[in-house]
Amino acid sequence: MLHITQVIYLHPGPEAEQSFLEFESRVLPLMSNHGGELLLRLRPQKEQKIEGSLEPPFEVHLVSFPSEESLAAYLNDPERLKYLHLKEQAIREAVVYR
Repeated sequence: MLHITQVIYLHPGPEAEQSFLEFESRVLPLMSNHGGELLLRLRPQKEQKIEGSLEPPFEVHLVSFPSEESLAAYLNDPERLKYLHLKEQAIREAVVYR
């Protein structure tokens, strides 16, 4: 089993947030087609930060996939690829921890 944490930072502005939410609404449901599961999706607020050198992200995702192959199949899903332009418009940086 593969567990992944993704920390997501958006470009400034409401357009980025709108593009991101549109992207997520289209692609997150596709995970289950490849055995993936969204375990947790958090949107931390700046005032909740206790300490640390990183800025609070827009969202944090915890996901699981049965294998690297199933993750690759999800990342290359043709339906998901149709919406990558929304991700590129929205996300300034995404840090992935495996």
